[in-house]
Amino acid sequence: MKNFITTADWSQAELQDLLDLATQFKQGLSSQALHNKSVALLFFNPSLRTRTSFELGTWQLGGHAVVLEPGKSAWPLEFEFGTQMTGDAEEHVIEAAKVLSRYCDLICIRAFPKFEDWQIDRQDKVIKAFAEYASVPVVNMETITHPCQELAHMQAIQEKLGSAKKKKYLLTWTYHPKPLNTAVANSSLLIASKFGMDVTLLCPNESYLLDERYLSLAKQNAESSGGSFQITHNIEEAYQDAQIVYAKSWGALPYFGNWEAEKSIRDQYKHFIVDEEKMALTKKGLFSHCLPLRRNVKATDAVLDADYCFAIDEAENRLHVQKAIMQKLIQH
Repeated sequence: MKNFITTADWSQAELQDLLDLATQFKQGLSSQALHNKSVALLFFNPSLRTRTSFELGTWQLGGHAVVLEPGKSAWPLEFEFGTQMTGDAEEHVIEAAKVLSRYCDLICIRAFPKFEDWQIDRQDKVIKAFAEYASVPVVNMETITHPCQELAHMQAIQEKLGSAKKKKYLLTWTYHPKPLNTAVANSSLLIASKFGMDVTLLCPNESYLLDERYLSLAKQNAESSGGSFQITHNIEEAYQDAQIVYAKSWGALPYFGNWEAEKSIRDQYKHFIVDEEKMALTKKGLFSHCLPLRRNVKATDAVLDADYCFAIDEAENRLHVQKAIMQKLIQH
């Protein structure tokens, strides 16, 4: 049994197979791979694209999606082991994962960090617990990484540029009034480096560096795929000759759980917004974002409405890559 929790567990060739199948789906391929099968979609956090694309994708493959919101439409769950359950949780993940495995053929999890202690959040306990106790494949709908977004992003890049190898790729931090999850940023580095791109991470200062685990994986991926990876805090240098600009906001890890102290620092970097002047430094660069995006905070109207913005194409691709993932896992 194979799970889809992080692309770090999948080879470039395996991921390309998923992308090729996603392209076939986008071109009109019909499949009933989930006929008479069911998919449990567990949402611990809100969603627009993820819920819509997974529900529709399941239906288009002939299956039935059961949407659950633990703590709302389903019992709140406990994830600590050996604990005496005297708090709000009514059920342990052990029983939940085992029962859902008897009902459903796939279990998909969306569970953001709690934003209190990164040393705890980085363990990704929720989805790992489901993967340990489920007897059916588990899919990551976003935790501390977002592998489905990775594939949708790479599919769009290949549609625009052909091979991604040695193309200059910029992941830029952008301002947001709230500290956000690092999941998409982590995933951006993983997928771009996995496919041999020349990757640059731009962030305001060292406090905004991503977790060392993902920086190390990006370096390892670059070495094995023939790409490169570098970090800079210089805006002009980062944008120069970039072919893909990917924007994302995230909170500074050293201030994790102490966001009031971080806010005054973050507020100094509103000029990291993606605008026409920065895009003019690129090599006819293309722009994207995972969405949702606050206009004129992360990127200007002019950038978002430009022909070089492919954020909507990337969002559409979520449907196609997730169908590919579910079909591959169910047939594995």
